Amino acid sequence: MNTWQCRPETPEDIPAVRRINLAAFETAGEADLVDALRQDPAAWLPGLSYVAEPTGSTAAPAPVAHALLTRCHIAGEPAVALAPCAVLPEHHKQGAGTAVVRALLDAARAGGERTAVVLGHPPYYPRFGFEPASRFGILPPQEWPDEAFLALSLDGSTPPRGTVRYAKAFGIG
Repeated sequence: MNTWQCRPETPEDIPAVRRINLAAFETAGEADLVDALRQDPAAWLPGLSYVAEPTGSTAAPAPVAHALLTRCHIAGEPAVALAPCAVLPEHHKQGAGTAVVRALLDAARAGGERTAVVLGHPPYYPRFGFEPASRFGILPPQEWPDEAFLALSLDGSTPPRGTVRYAKAFGIG
């Protein structure tokens, strides 16, 4: 089992981040989304795009997982959206995804972020403390399954109530 070093993305990591997202998803949509978000100063939060690399390898470390938080708003209040989270297929089920998401959420907490939302796999995200956003009165910008649209209070406060507005690059809401 690998251990993982998680850190903020650097400019040198941009091609690797794209490769990870292209390999992890069926279409280029998520890789293109990351590129578009990187170009949107209203959405991009410096230091909140993270990669994970294996440690203890004899080969030079290279990113194998990526997770991204960008600015969104809940009823006008700032929050962060977790998307995408991707792992190279040959590194699935080795803890890279969990490690990079935990490190990213810790960085968001340290940076003073209060609330995170994610549209994702219901069995995966509760391990980080996410629960159905509807429990907080947080509504998706369109019809999404309640069990897949999740929220997390990063600072222990009560999240704002209302509808989430994502960055334009997401093409929703």
